[in-house]
Order: sequence, then structure tokens, then C-alpha cells
Amino acid sequence: MRGAKSAKWVSGAIVVALAVTACGGGTDKEEGGKGAGKAGGEVSVGISEPKRLVPQTTTESEGSQVLDALFRPLVSYDAKNQPVEDAAESITSTDNTLWTVKIKPGQKFHDGTPVTAKSYVQGWNWGAYGPNAADGNYFFATIEGYDALNPADPDGEEGPKKAPEPSAKEMSGLKVVDDTTFTVKLAKPFADYKTVLGYTVFYPLPDAAIANIKAYEQAPIGQGAFKIEGKWDHNKSIKVVKNPDYTGDKKPLVDSVTYKIYQKQETMYKDVVAGALDVIPQVPSSELANAPKQFGERFKSSPASTFQFVSFPTYDKKYAKPEIRKAISMAIDREEITKVILNDSQSPARSFVSPVVGGYRDNTCGDSCKFDPAAAKALLAKAGGIEGNKINIGYNGDGGHKEWVDATCNQVKKNLGVDCVGQAVPQFAELLTQVEQKKFSGMFRMGWIMDYPSMENYLGPLFTTGGSSNYYGYSNKKFDKLVEDGRAAKSSEEAIKLWQQAEDVLVQDMPVIPLRFGKNVFAHSKKVANVEMDLFNRVDVTKISKA
Repeated sequence: MRGAKSAKWVSGAIVVALAVTACGGGTDKEEGGKGAGKAGGEVSVGISEPKRLVPQTTTESEGSQVLDALFRPLVSYDAKNQPVEDAAESITSTDNTLWTVKIKPGQKFHDGTPVTAKSYVQGWNWGAYGPNAADGNYFFATIEGYDALNPADPDGEEGPKKAPEPSAKEMSGLKVVDDTTFTVKLAKPFADYKTVLGYTVFYPLPDAAIANIKAYEQAPIGQGAFKIEGKWDHNKSIKVVKNPDYTGDKKPLVDSVTYKIYQKQETMYKDVVAGALDVIPQVPSSELANAPKQFGERFKSSPASTFQFVSFPTYDKKYAKPEIRKAISMAIDREEITKVILNDSQSPARSFVSPVVGGYRDNTCGDSCKFDPAAAKALLAKAGGIEGNKINIGYNGDGGHKEWVDATCNQVKKNLGVDCVGQAVPQFAELLTQVEQKKFSGMFRMGWIMDYPSMENYLGPLFTTGGSSNYYGYSNKKFDKLVEDGRAAKSSEEAIKLWQQAEDVLVQDMPVIPLRFGKNVFAHSKKVANVEMDLFNRVDVTKISKA
């Protein structure tokens, strides 16, 4: 049994960032909005309904935004995207296999219980235990003893059978040394392991979570700058208030943040214009032309790490041939959609990793991502055409995707002579569940925000066999080995060379169509100042203030 799929999926159409989370709290006179801001008060931020709110199974942008307020990561990242200790005092290794993590003493969970080494170990073991079906399960696969918690599904004559019960409930590679120290033994060396530990799934869990995870999820208990007030009011709101016992450097300025949950980005946008909402993290594509006039200097953008693409269900014989997948890619005019539909708020993508990470190469996709209708038609004909001469592209209706999906389908119709329709699924969480369970029939859009700043994070989770976010069933042994060899490399330079070779394999197989690299494109009301977004598509709620 392997854990459920994971990854930092992003719900919206206009996202991506490389503005790094800053260290240190603010004052009441920081720059932002029209200038000075003041401490205290309440602010509101728009989000879609999260899928989950347990750290080890929260792998999408909406839940991550909420948990970012409630938790303090082991590491954050500096201006050069290098990990720096946050909740951790130190993270060290002499061989890149056995890692020692020391946490800063004196930290408390919001329920008053101490944060200890055990809090991390029990949280990671819960996430890695296969029957818990945590979406972040994959991220613990590098730790020794993970396989015992996730026995493989055996194959029978009529296909996969139910997996046997795990032979253990705890990974042998995790050991508590004392209250503030634990060790992590990896199955294989991983030089960049410290970088990984800033991700959501590596947050600690208190005893209350282990005792009753379902109850915990409705009111998560963290050790961050804010604590939850009341419970998660599904499809309506989540409110967090300043944590007076927070020991971190990034002290919040406001007293509380209410995350208002919306079904449509367009409704969220109208509320910001009217002053009923303070921050919209993603301006919908339908409003990009109006936003600069309506908001002036309160309409903002920043660089980001998002990668927008369309995925093929490679397990479906209709899309099994790489030639068919390449033909559809060549029928799409990325420049036209980026300019006309998205007002140049994103840039065309012709590679499988973002420009913000080391190892990025421009146009690795080559001819397969070149707009060439004649060549696309010829390639499709050579492949025998598409079954039924019809395709569909699924997307989440709460993310502002309709315009660009419809435009993409119109191009496919015109340039390939293939009927194409957009198919909306109401909520992002629902779309993720459907594609994870292979209940969605057809192509589907996806947007990826890096979990940690590494080329490997765009390759491993998304494309390795059984990868946490490989919803499309792609599998190539050569690719898998190159990614694994890169993880075990002794230096970042050596790792990047191997990962670049792995990306070249993707170019040949084309399991997804790279479309765009994005930006954070956001806006805020006149009531708030100091509004910033980080590289993970999150509003930095420790910096925001009343105007």
C-alpha cells in the first residue's frame, strides 16, 4: 500500500513566486499599500476551500496558506533560496545519510503542551503510515524503514489486490535522542535534505492530533504565529488570532486574520473591489485588464515558482502514444493565450522545471512545444488520430481557469480539427480527489508550486513512478534512475546534471504539456498595507497590517 498522492498543487490560474519569506518581524511603519501601516486590528484573505488541514496531508495551496499561519517550519529560505534554521536550532550531517535535528527550546503548541523532538517524530510517522492515506506520504519515502509502513500492492491474475497490513507503525530511521533532538537516517544519501524540511508535511503534531486526528483537523493545533479561533467553518471561513506565546522572530502585526472561502474567484474579486475582503491572492484572468485601473498601486505582482500544465491520463489508451500528446502540444499557441487572455501576467513555458531553480534550461521541449499547426496535424495523422476525434480538458471552477481553457480548446479545434471542450469541476479539492482516484475521464489542468527550491521537486513528485503527485500514471525506469541518482549525488552541481538528463527523457515521452510559468498577481483593499506574497503563493500574514 502506498500513501495517497501528494504535492503543493495550486488552485488558481495566475500564480508563481520567488519572493522569499523574510526573516524578522515588522513595525507599524513599514512600506506597503500607500506607505505606513499600523499594528492591531483584523484583516481578511480570500481562499478556496482547502482539501485537508492536517500538515502531513496538506499538499495544496489553500490549506498551505492556513497552516503557514498556524505553524513554524524547521527551516525557511533566504534571499538566495538557501535554507536557514527557523524552528530548528541546527540540522547537520557528516555523510548526507544520518541527519541530526535540534529544535529551539521553549516552543509550545497552542494548547500549551511543549513542542519536543517526539512531536516531529510522531507527526512524520503518522504521515508515512500507509493506512492513514496522507497526501504527503511520499515525502517520507527517503527515510529508512518507510517501506515497512507501505507494503506494495501485490499483483493478482485480475490486477492489483489489497495490500497487506504494514509490518510496522514507525520508521526505523527516526529516533528521539532527547526532548529537543532527533535523528533521521535516510535509506540513501540526499545532499539537499535540509532544503526539503521547510515543507508543510514536516511540521510537528501534538499528542492531541495523534489521539483524534479527525477532531484535530477541524481545529488544528500548531506552534506558529497565529492560532485558530473556533473551528474550520467549511466552505465559509477559517479565523486565526495572534499567538501571544509565539517565540519566533516573525511577530504578526494584526490581531487576527479571517480566511474567507469562495467558490468563484470572480466573486472574491468583487468583494475586494467593494471593500468586503482585504486581499485576493490571485486576480482572475477575466479581470486582469480592469484591475490596474480599479486598484492602482494596490494591484501587484511578484515573481513565483508556479508551473502551469495540462496532464494526460497516460493509462488511457486514447492518450497512450507520445505522438498524440506532442501533436496536441504543437497545436497550442502559448504566446497568443498568454498575451490575449492573460494580459502577459504569465510567460510561455517550454520546459518542465521553473526558471527560479538552479538547473533550469530554456526551451528543453524543443519542437514539441513549438506552435506549428501543419506539423501537429501531420504528426496526429501519423499516430492514427484520436479516438472519437474528441478531447476534454478538466479544470477547477473555483480557480479562474475557464477563459484560458476555452481558448486552448478553440485552438485545438482550429489547428487539429479535433473537437475539444472544457469540463469544470466545482472545487479544486474535488478535482484533486477525482484525478487521484482516476475518476476523471480526460485531460486535466494542473498547477505546481515548488515545495522546496530544487529542480528535483519538479521531477520527483510529478513524474517518477508512483510519485506523490503523478496523477497521470507516467512511468519510465530510465527517468526514475536519473532522478534517484541525482538525489544521491555528492554535490548540487553533479545532481543538476543528472536531473537535466531526466528532463530530457520527459521531452521524449511528453506526459504533460508545459504551458506557462506564472507570477503572483494579487490585489488588496484600501484598508490594509504591507501586503506581500512568498514563493509558495502564500500571503505573508505576519507582515500585513491595517493601513
